[in-house]
Amino acid sequence: MRLSNKFSLTRIILAPVIFIIYNLPKWLNWEPTSLPSVIAICAAIPILAFAELTDYFDGHYARKNNEVSDFGKMFDPFADVFLHLSMFTCFVFDGYMPVVCYVLIFYREFSQNFLRMVAAKSGTAIAARKGGKVKTVFYVATCFVVLIQELIIRTGLNTTLELNMNMFKYVGWGFAGVCVILAYSSFIDYIKNFGGLLKESM
Repeated sequence: MRLSNKFSLTRIILAPVIFIIYNLPKWLNWEPTSLPSVIAICAAIPILAFAELTDYFDGHYARKNNEVSDFGKMFDPFADVFLHLSMFTCFVFDGYMPVVCYVLIFYREFSQNFLRMVAAKSGTAIAARKGGKVKTVFYVATCFVVLIQELIIRTGLNTTLELNMNMFKYVGWGFAGVCVILAYSSFIDYIKNFGGLLKESM
């Protein structure tokens, strides 16, 4: 396997790892502010940061080692979606992301995946476009905004500093709303550029 694809694969492997670490305290009925709960969230944040960093490395080494391929163009965005939908699922259950935003993002990503499959069947590999990259940046930002909120709660800082976490939660909802807007804006761009492949296939 090429080095660039190994970095993409790393995101796919780490997605369930972070999902388990984040939710383990709830599954084991640990108190939200217990030491294991704090350790879990403190571990989840740097692991996610490393996972997101691999998105840079796969592109960097694909260009540096001349490893750019049709497979990589599809595998890279798939790894991104796999990771981010895993995180968003956590956030929906904890109320950090409105269900409607999650469902809309879910629909968009699977529609985009279908478009890529149709294009691949026609011999065209759809690489990430600028709009898709901006969308991904906001996906990443949303993940860390929510994880910081969860860190504040699990460490008890919200009580110590008398923070209104409902206000912070609305900030997270705002990020989720922006994610939806950017997701569909970029999807429209993909349809404009590659929608003809769908017509040909039908």
